[in-house]
Amino acid sequence: MDNQTPRRFYKYRAFNSRTLSMLVSDQLYFADPISFNDPLDTRPTLEVDVDESTLKEILSKLNERRTRAEMRAAAKKLQAKGPRTQDRIARLSSDQARCLVQNIEYDATHPEADPEYAKRALRTGIEDELIRRYDSGIVSLSERDDCPLLWSHYGDQHRGICIGYSVREQEPRKPAKVEYRGNRLIQASEVASMLQGDESALKRVNAAVLLRKGEGWRYEREWRLMGNRGIQDSSLELEEIIFGCRFEGMLELALLKTFEDRERPVKFHRMRKEHGTFDLKKHRVDYDGGDFIEFPRRAISVFEEFEELSE
Repeated sequence: MDNQTPRRFYKYRAFNSRTLSMLVSDQLYFADPISFNDPLDTRPTLEVDVDESTLKEILSKLNERRTRAEMRAAAKKLQAKGPRTQDRIARLSSDQARCLVQNIEYDATHPEADPEYAKRALRTGIEDELIRRYDSGIVSLSERDDCPLLWSHYGDQHRGICIGYSVREQEPRKPAKVEYRGNRLIQASEVASMLQGDESALKRVNAAVLLRKGEGWRYEREWRLMGNRGIQDSSLELEEIIFGCRFEGMLELALLKTFEDRERPVKFHRMRKEHGTFDLKKHRVDYDGGDFIEFPRRAISVFEEFEELSE
């Protein structure tokens, strides 16, 4: 990895049965971007720098390609793979894209439609298609493990955990860095170049849709890992688990015992408040060094000792 890529990526989570299950099974949850708490995230705005005929061509191609891919996926599930099926899919997807543009053209002729109606409808349609063409999920990670806001927002107000991961050198899928900008603009000419096969334009469009957030989120220092939506086997290497300031102590012991025989050892830390500041600092949890010397214990044994004294 290059010098700008962090050695560790961190995932803040509330601690519950689902989190425990995913930790033990070494899995990650790839979320649908529509579920993100920022409604502007993965919602690009098209900057129209081409003429109306080019906008129509862009919308038509985006719609046709998406529809064709969806139909092919459905046909595959039904085991319909013959050439007649593929020809029908190509014809139907082409017809649907043409009807979409024709409907916009027709609506623009309405007496009450303003002169900019067609351009505005085409722009909205392209923005919608740009979002719908991505069916992947996202794991949001941070390069920080000591951010109070992240602990509060995603770590269940410090009652949760922060999971540290590394990326293997041979792993083809690596987290991509989020860019923080003051706008969500993406040029229509870039989308047109992408549709013509320009690989560099494709990368810029992908980044504009999936890897751009507002300046106010910069504190997160976010990186994103893409994959199939839902719970998937992890492509990252679990390295450490950090307990929040309010994490239940006995659960710490349970987690340490759970992972003590893991093939690749996991390091455990506890986040603590720094005296006189608003800073957080993690400290190593030592199972053998006395942190849990009293546990597990048998409460009734205390009363038994008093009974022996009274005798």
